[in-house]
Amino acid sequence: MSDLRGAVRERRIRAQDGLSLYVRDYGDVLSTGPTVLCLGGLTRNSKDFGRLAPRLAAAGRRVVCPDYRGRGRSEYDPDWRHYNPRTYVDDMRHLTAALGLHSVLVIGTSLGGVIAMAMAVSMPTVLAGAILNDVGPEVDVSTLAPVIRFMQNTEPAADWEEATRRLRGAFPGFSDRSEEDWQRVARTTYRRGEDGRLRFDWDPNLVRPMLERNEGPVDLWPLFRALARVPVLLLRGANSDLLTADLAERMAVAHPELTLVTVAEAGHAPTLDEPDALRAIDDFVGRF
Repeated sequence: MSDLRGAVRERRIRAQDGLSLYVRDYGDVLSTGPTVLCLGGLTRNSKDFGRLAPRLAAAGRRVVCPDYRGRGRSEYDPDWRHYNPRTYVDDMRHLTAALGLHSVLVIGTSLGGVIAMAMAVSMPTVLAGAILNDVGPEVDVSTLAPVIRFMQNTEPAADWEEATRRLRGAFPGFSDRSEEDWQRVARTTYRRGEDGRLRFDWDPNLVRPMLERNEGPVDLWPLFRALARVPVLLLRGANSDLLTADLAERMAVAHPELTLVTVAEAGHAPTLDEPDALRAIDDFVGRF
């Protein structure tokens, strides 16, 4: 049998409403352990896992990285009201069924972590474990104000230098990263249009649900408590303003099998290529 560990397959599946969703599928489809399901943040896409996924696949894992609806190479939803966690969870239910995934270990960054918590309620027999990347059961929507402002600026960037400069200006506390790191983030944030200019790699309507509720706390403790039956790794950026140190400690107390790792010099959210994060992920995934 040929070695499938380094292979990546590009797939498309249909969501419950017929929308076409793009998926990167890495590694050996015959892998016996839980499939690693990588879920990104609010505006992010499967390119965020372009280095982590091959790493895990090389270790013998199957790794599935979807683009949410309205992001990357998935279709944009004609009704912006569908851009909400309930719809995304339904999309993951259809994705796991379409790809025959009976057991998944979710790596969820920010919004992806919220979806992982919701899957513990709606898909309890499928979820084998979760890595929550800088997100917890209390979300103060007001802390997302910089993200919302950035999303509202839909003016195209002329080149990658300008795109990188915009990102650094909008998120100065994101991480202590090199210029090369920032350029890589820019290339997973923007796409080049037919006119040669760079635009966000997501539907501009994605911001509209955020504008309807842009302040106050969101209580997700009931969803988090549903994770109690599975192991959880919690990664917290040391400089994060979304997941406070106090909240992370309370999560560790509330969950009997939670491992808390603080990622040095990272804000919201760690990119998952930091040495602290990689060591924790390798160790956690290796337990399954």
